[in-house]
Amino acid sequence: MDVLLDNLDLFGPFFLTTIELFALAAVGSLVFGTILAMLRVSPVPVFRAIGATYVTIVRNTPLTLVFAFFVFAYPLLDIVKISYFTAAVVSLTVYTSAFICEVVRSGINTVPVGQAEAGRALGLQFGQILGQIVLPQALRSVVPPLISTLIALLKNSTIAGGFSVAEAGAIRQYISERGDSQMVALLWVALGFIILVSVLSFVQRSLEKRWSVAR
Repeated sequence: MDVLLDNLDLFGPFFLTTIELFALAAVGSLVFGTILAMLRVSPVPVFRAIGATYVTIVRNTPLTLVFAFFVFAYPLLDIVKISYFTAAVVSLTVYTSAFICEVVRSGINTVPVGQAEAGRALGLQFGQILGQIVLPQALRSVVPPLISTLIALLKNSTIAGGFSVAEAGAIRQYISERGDSQMVALLWVALGFIILVSVLSFVQRSLEKRWSVAR
């Protein structure tokens, strides 16, 4: 307990940064991942190829390499200067979007074909059918894997600590410099993540219960 109380100036701000990092990357991943899923089920071959190529490349690339690109290589392009925090958000978003895409796509495939055909019979365009009919049903069916992907995103955020972002994954290093027990500090960090994951699990159960009744 002493390690926690003596270092609240680290645990508080660093976990807050982790939450901010997760929240921004989660929103970005959900939006971009859904767009990718729409590309993958598009009737236009070029769009399907773009979506499939992105997912194949990113899913098979280690997250650490994605971080290394945006932290070290991207600045050399001298396009737009970004902070380490922003680079971490972009890296997590780019990486997690590929997994969100596959989750959403699997949900789209569970929606009966007759739903889309009914939309076409009413004169709706592909985008309208997807946005107004298919996606609302698809997202309801993929809540568990979607939350599981977000939980993985939360835990993956600790990699940012190795790229100069002051978040929970970097606490051990600072504790070491202060001479306190690193093992005890890691146990507190683990407990913090258990609490955050429990919150996400609660959200998952709540959505499943609510939407199961709605169906």
